[in-house]
Amino acid sequence: MEKLNKIVNFLDDYLKIKEIEDDSWNGLQIKGKDNVKKIAFCVTAGADVFKKTLKEKPDLIIVHHGIFWKKGNPSVRGFNQDRIKILLNNNISLYASHLPLDKHLIVGNNVQLLKLFKAKPKELLGGVGYISQEKKVKLKEIIKKLEKELKTKCIVLNYGKEIIKKIGIVSGGAPWNVFEAIEKRVDLYITGDSADVTETVKDAKINVIFAGHYATETLGLKALAKLLKKKFKIETVFIDFPTRL
Repeated sequence: MEKLNKIVNFLDDYLKIKEIEDDSWNGLQIKGKDNVKKIAFCVTAGADVFKKTLKEKPDLIIVHHGIFWKKGNPSVRGFNQDRIKILLNNNISLYASHLPLDKHLIVGNNVQLLKLFKAKPKELLGGVGYISQEKKVKLKEIIKKLEKELKTKCIVLNYGKEIIKKIGIVSGGAPWNVFEAIEKRVDLYITGDSADVTETVKDAKINVIFAGHYATETLGLKALAKLLKKKFKIETVFIDFPTRL
């Protein structure tokens, strides 16, 4: 068991949530009980995922996509009231970390994706993603690894080299960062959502993999779960609830 405020303070500092501008209201969004015995991790907050998570009896839920966004209506009514009620009625806290979890150099989604290919980040891409240090990997091996580890089906635009030396990754929905990736001369650009950039990619002679928005944003939460389990000696569980491709 650990105090909620101790876990929250650690997360705020470790993920540097105040240093990264974001549309998400990152941090503790809903406060439940003061003591935490179990933490559940899931990609996106919502009524259905909360109901599924209740079976695990968590005291705290940590998500990538929370329920409060700066461009959204903050009124607690309608659907928003309904899902907040689920948390309050069960005395469960909700913590959100959006772009800070994408960018983090240890548990971040993009660094964790690069680790699948034993690659290390060298420079920023798209503000929160990374371009890897040069490393020779076959494109077909990268596709196979992504599909196996992320349990996804990749959409591949194969117009570049078969041997990949330079990988650019921006998790989630960042298809248009392919233009920056082209400028920075990557051999392969990986993101979640697809977009109609086929002719551009073909003419630029690079490879692009769309591995799924949800799938590319699971690894950071799993890495964070392992970290908190070790640091606070607390039970953690990842709730797999894909809500989009």
